Amino acid sequence: MSTTPFPRVLVVGSGIAGLITALAAAGRGLDVVLLSKDRLDETNTVRAQGGIAAMTAGLPGGQARDSVALHVRDTLGAGAGTCDDDAVRVLVQDSAAAITALVQHGVAFDRAGGPGSPWVEGLEGAHSVPRILHAGGDATGREIQRALVAAALDAETSGRLDVLRHTMLVDLVTDHHGSVRGALVLDGDRLRELRADAVVLATGGAGQLYPHTTNPAVATGDGIAAALRAGAVVADLEFVQFHPTALAAPGCFLVSEAVRGEGAVLRDATGRRFLEDAHPLAELAPRDVVAREIVRRSLAQGGRPVLLDCTAMTAPAGAGHAGPDTAEHLARRFPTIDAAVRAHGVDWSREPVPVTPAAHYLMGGITTDDRGRTSVPGLYAVGECAATGVHGANRLASNSLLEGAVFGARTAEALAGDLRADDTRRPHSTRSQSAATAELRAEGTDRTRPGPPRAVRRHPARLAPGGVLALPDPAEADVPFDRQAFQAAMWAGAGVLRDGPGLEALVRRLDALRPPAALSRSAVEDRNLLTVGRAVAAAALHRTESRGAHFREDCPVPEPARAGRAFWRRSRVAPRNGHRPATSTYAHNDMFERISAC
Repeated sequence: MSTTPFPRVLVVGSGIAGLITALAAAGRGLDVVLLSKDRLDETNTVRAQGGIAAMTAGLPGGQARDSVALHVRDTLGAGAGTCDDDAVRVLVQDSAAAITALVQHGVAFDRAGGPGSPWVEGLEGAHSVPRILHAGGDATGREIQRALVAAALDAETSGRLDVLRHTMLVDLVTDHHGSVRGALVLDGDRLRELRADAVVLATGGAGQLYPHTTNPAVATGDGIAAALRAGAVVADLEFVQFHPTALAAPGCFLVSEAVRGEGAVLRDATGRRFLEDAHPLAELAPRDVVAREIVRRSLAQGGRPVLLDCTAMTAPAGAGHAGPDTAEHLARRFPTIDAAVRAHGVDWSREPVPVTPAAHYLMGGITTDDRGRTSVPGLYAVGECAATGVHGANRLASNSLLEGAVFGARTAEALAGDLRADDTRRPHSTRSQSAATAELRAEGTDRTRPGPPRAVRRHPARLAPGGVLALPDPAEADVPFDRQAFQAAMWAGAGVLRDGPGLEALVRRLDALRPPAALSRSAVEDRNLLTVGRAVAAAALHRTESRGAHFREDCPVPEPARAGRAFWRRSRVAPRNGHRPATSTYAHNDMFERISAC
């Protein structure tokens, strides 16, 4: 193992959250190293089609029909009573500054006319007014990624930012106090230790938990798994958002919410619209409602996919001339989707498109305050891998890019203040030991930072009655991990529709899996998927109600007494036979203890 020179801040992930954090931290004079697991543009951000929600009143190009209060109300409504209200207000209040920063980095949002004309603001599901900015029609994420990568490359060239490509997070390095002091990373086939004053996890979600996902192959929950092994508190992992309309074909290409926002409708195999009976907003209902109704209708018609009908869509006619026909409008407004659909042999201007729900976004993650701080000193998290509380039980469409931009900037600001205020975080007494090994030590103290996130302050770590998910001893976990079988089990037990017996069966099945021991990218990913999958199953089994994206057919209504967020961490309780591996980087005994819900 080699040891590199000491970087000040290590940012893991190159989507919007990681890039904004790295650029903003470098701009504040911090030494920053940016890690990308793959190419800089192999992210969920680049796949984001629908746009970025923002309150643009008062900005050049913005429109005055929206307000902070209205955007907050819509976000809280979609979150189904489980949002952190303060975090939501921060998200919306900082949205104008986030858009301004993106424009300064070179993002070109679509405008109604030439330069200086108003931005085009679209409408999406559960939004009460049009507030969604797009770029390149349905290529918003690609344009944001392009601009931010260009800015990062410029910073790299000028020496303001170091970038490590094709470098995967393996684990976090902790000192004898449990503070994070760096990371173990896999660079090709070489294991390296990177030391740092602070580590920022911006590793995205965990769509690869499921066989049907709109996420890229890199979305294997790496940051969440590493944080759990370091003792971090997580929350809301039962809330997995399934995008209702992915192309029912290999690759699950996402057909954006914006398509329904502009008039597309969903039909069953007989050609009948079925969402009008399910929700007052019909096709514009929250994603969890639409996804469930699609699954139910598909099951009712023998597993055949439902159909997204765009054949009546045309652009509005202008003064004195007709709007373009459907084919021209779809190609102009949704060029990326148009190309993908036609590549599968469907002329969506003339025939409906078969669609299916697919795992799209993880509302839960590593618990943070509104400046990225986690419950572990020296560890920050931002973006999809973090749980700020802004999404609650169901993310409002197009709030995810906004979250990455807003909290990336706030995390960079916190880093600058925290590190300069605490010179004791200079490197000393650092042990070249992974967090997974460090957590095996029997320590009676609660390893949380002074002034932890508000959620952690409210809920001092204590074992809740019945709150431990005790998995079997390593010797009992004798079924080799197979990713396809694991994903199929997750889909069946913790997919769009869930129930208690199915979740219990899933927990037992995951209990029996033995993670691979090799040191390779695929093996590390598999271990991370198993850790996060077990945590998702534990959280979903514990929440005996239906709320937002978490729907249980055995308890199909929300229970007001269970509306609060549930916080979890990896348990320090020993396995039943007391076995504690002394050298293994990855403990087999994933156990999670619940911290009381708020």
